[in-house]
Amino acid sequence: MSDELVRVYVPATVPMLARLREQGLPATGAHAVTPALREWYAEGDEEELEYVAFTRAAQDALYLLREDPAAPRRRVVISVDLPATAVGRGDGELGSSAVRLDGPVPVPAVAALHVDGAEAVEDVAAAADVVAEAVDGDPDAQFTVDGAEDHELEWYDPSELELLLRAAS
Repeated sequence: MSDELVRVYVPATVPMLARLREQGLPATGAHAVTPALREWYAEGDEEELEYVAFTRAAQDALYLLREDPAAPRRRVVISVDLPATAVGRGDGELGSSAVRLDGPVPVPAVAALHVDGAEAVEDVAAAADVVAEAVDGDPDAQFTVDGAEDHELEWYDPSELELLLRAAS
């Protein structure tokens, strides 16, 4: 096997960032540019494919927020570069960007941190409440989720993790 690195987008919450700092992030599901995504979006260039995977990770962060009502209402996506051998295939469904991670995400693998800004909190809170209904086809819920997705996540260098934890809590 090669030592090729794969860019993976891991959905998270602010409390999960604290765990990342302390012990690595015990994540199992993430998103990446997969063969199934490439086949589905054949006309997309690498940047567009990465954006699709990133956006899906941000949507999965809404599910994590729904499961953790105490977490600050900010989506978090952690961009990591992992050896290809640590990234398992996802469900294989056409267009899927889902992948499985074989172990915790180590801090040195983090390439960037992405977190919603303060102006997104209200829209993200509303979206987290209805994300499951949106996926099930409820048009009103989808409109609410789209409102959160209108906010671009802010980019942070991994060295700014401490600053980010203080600001986002």
